[in-house]
Amino acid sequence: MDEKLTPAATEATEGTEATEWRSHLLEHAAQLTAVLSSVHRIAVIGIKPAIVGGPAYYVPEYLQRAGYEIVPVPVYYPDITVILGAAVHRSLRSVTPPADMVLLFRRSGDVAQHLDEILAAKPRVVWMQRGIYDADVSERLAKAGIDVVQDRCTMIEHRPVQH
Repeated sequence: MDEKLTPAATEATEGTEATEWRSHLLEHAAQLTAVLSSVHRIAVIGIKPAIVGGPAYYVPEYLQRAGYEIVPVPVYYPDITVILGAAVHRSLRSVTPPADMVLLFRRSGDVAQHLDEILAAKPRVVWMQRGIYDADVSERLAKAGIDVVQDRCTMIEHRPVQH
């Protein structure tokens, strides 16, 4: 016997599917702690070399000292080949094995240009640093099953975490 959903049941199913992706948008402290406790390899898009400094250097440096493997993926600095002692990658496509998490140090308006390569790399988590957010990109990533953190500093969130 073929079971057909009533219009109300169809709407309920579609509503569940339509909102299920929202569970990949992480905001609560316990969720962030779980992410930072479970990832090891972090690809950092927009990382800067030591000579430039700033948060896009000292936050990944902190994470490396805390035991994470940092994979530098700078957007600029074509002559730089090593950051934090690790070989520079010019795209997530060349990062093998793939990173558990992609950490973004890009202006909010520049995040969308990395969407396709992030989707292709399929990290478990994409984390946009403090001040960085893009609702459309976050929704697309979440619908692809990728956890997303926006507008939060990994260094600040990590400090209370035992790694």
